[in-house]
Amino acid sequence: MTDSLYLERLRQLSTRLISLQKPIRILDAIKWPPGIEQRFRAREGRELPALESDFYQRQTLAFDAGNISQLLKELKNDVRRQLGRDDALGKILQATIDQYQIVIELLLARGTQQFGYFSKQLYGSASDNIRGDRKTLRQMGERLCHIFSLPAVEHLNRPYTNHINAEEAVRMLDGRMRDYFGADEVRVQISDDIVSDASAGGDRIKINRRSHFSELDIQVLEVHEGWVHIGTTLNGREQPWATWLSVGSPRITAIQEGMAVLLETLTFSSFPQRARRISDRVVAVDLAEQGADFCEVYRYFLERGVSEHDSYRVTQRVFRGGTLTGGSVFTKDISYVKGFVENVNFIRSAIQSGVPEIIPMLFVGKVTLDDLPLLYERYLDGVIAGPKYLPPMFKNLNGLYVWFGFSSSLSEMNIARVQQHFNKLFRQLPAATPIQPPTDAELD
Repeated sequence: MTDSLYLERLRQLSTRLISLQKPIRILDAIKWPPGIEQRFRAREGRELPALESDFYQRQTLAFDAGNISQLLKELKNDVRRQLGRDDALGKILQATIDQYQIVIELLLARGTQQFGYFSKQLYGSASDNIRGDRKTLRQMGERLCHIFSLPAVEHLNRPYTNHINAEEAVRMLDGRMRDYFGADEVRVQISDDIVSDASAGGDRIKINRRSHFSELDIQVLEVHEGWVHIGTTLNGREQPWATWLSVGSPRITAIQEGMAVLLETLTFSSFPQRARRISDRVVAVDLAEQGADFCEVYRYFLERGVSEHDSYRVTQRVFRGGTLTGGSVFTKDISYVKGFVENVNFIRSAIQSGVPEIIPMLFVGKVTLDDLPLLYERYLDGVIAGPKYLPPMFKNLNGLYVWFGFSSSLSEMNIARVQQHFNKLFRQLPAATPIQPPTDAELD
């Protein structure tokens, strides 16, 4: 039985961290003003975006960096003193506090060479190796880009048009959130202050007023923003003692974004163009880290058939906060591919090691893979609450077990030889003609 005084101390320390981190918002602090893209594209991408040299210095942070940093330092000392230096949950809490200290340094270094240094400390680099493998993230990104750019992509089903405006997207997503979470748990609203098409924070999904969506886009937002990002936030809020699991420092970004991409895949919500955009991000980060400037990265994607808007968007995501001349950039976008691969490998390893019961802990809150064994132990002790909101395939693990069981077995085969065998058959095919799916009227 865990001591009640210990639990109360854990909750109080956790709640202090939640309060301190609340005004620290990385993306808000590095976002660019509207109109930059239009001016950049009007000059055909030949000149760097028109950001003044002191742009970031004129963007006041929403918090007193020195004061918050000192309070975080005091909180870390209190965690050690009240929970003990060797307390396992205390160590996770301390690691999270350390992350916010680095975030403050990152934001103070906006627009300088130091920004990239702190970004790598928080998110890693595209040149990092995949955990447990010799491949780098850049190599994995290149491989995925190749797959999602193959001519076969053009042979798939009819494209989904972006005919859903922001108001209709809000209505559709609101209904889906109610079905999944229940009434009044999640708010979906139109926003004028986000750059992306949509974003999730806390118990709210924001939809960009200027954006239009396809039916597949709505499915992606449902599982990506709803099931994963908001689901883990709400599960973290259900924690009786480890309340910090409701908020996320950069240390949890890879598992969050990777799980969101995995859910898109498992629900067949994703599509090749979206998967290509995600893998492009790793390549963009690597190019910029190696010293390519904004224009060079933009043209790299333009020359590979990516639209002007999408080429700008993937480039802008990497250069926000850093230097437009390259070298010092925002490396967060490696998290999608990195997290996808590591989550898949974690699930496969849990199955092969005979501990599939740990898998639902991926949704217990904002966590890292290294946290999960300990959190599962404390779940068995009654200190950590199990996840309230779980995607269907994680509630009943039978199907997931079989899917990953087959996947693990197939991964051991020599795909080059298999491909060689089937290529002999494929060469007998006439010129490929896409098989058209039935129309909605035919389905009726």
